[in-house]
Amino acid sequence: MALVYQPVMQLSGILVSLLGWVLSCLTTYLPQWKNLNLELNELEIWTMGLWQACVVQEEGGMQCKDFDSFLALPPELRISRILMFFSNGSGLLGLLLSGFGLDCLKIGERQQEQKKWLLLFGGMLFWISGITAIVPVSWVAHSTVQEFWDENIPDIVPRWDFGEALFVGWLAGFCLILGGSLLNCTICSTEVHPSSVHYAVAEQQDQCQRLETETRP
Repeated sequence: MALVYQPVMQLSGILVSLLGWVLSCLTTYLPQWKNLNLELNELEIWTMGLWQACVVQEEGGMQCKDFDSFLALPPELRISRILMFFSNGSGLLGLLLSGFGLDCLKIGERQQEQKKWLLLFGGMLFWISGITAIVPVSWVAHSTVQEFWDENIPDIVPRWDFGEALFVGWLAGFCLILGGSLLNCTICSTEVHPSSVHYAVAEQQDQCQRLETETRP
């Protein structure tokens, strides 16, 4: 049964991790990390991302302006840029390594030990990618909550709220960690007992002997 479900689990892990990586890249460039609704003008919604701030108007659509300076950003946004880039890079490397380690891939069929290590490293990279995607969105969410409930800010001042990109980032991190866990579970299920190894070797030797006797004149 393990031999039947192992390719399915590997393929499921790759697909879930691929979904998480795509969502992580999408989170990096979405401008909706923070939303701001103005009570004085309900027709405008301000949004802030890692790269630009936008204003959404009911009649004029969306207008965005890129941030002029990296150093002028708040600390959570600066660190979030770096972590999201690291998450995207490690996720891409994990996809490449684990892709070459799949059992359904015909390349390297006789190098099962090397393919096993590729799956292991790929799963670990997915874990790292997932964690580094969850950390920045959680940090921005935490700072948003602190600013929202800050008693030193007057009540008339508009408060930033959670943006859609935060939820996409949390989902991306969960998918990456789940995909890496599925791949590592397949590695644990590939442990072969010594008795089965001896049986397979003996069967192969018998087949070789029968082939030799049949080919003799």
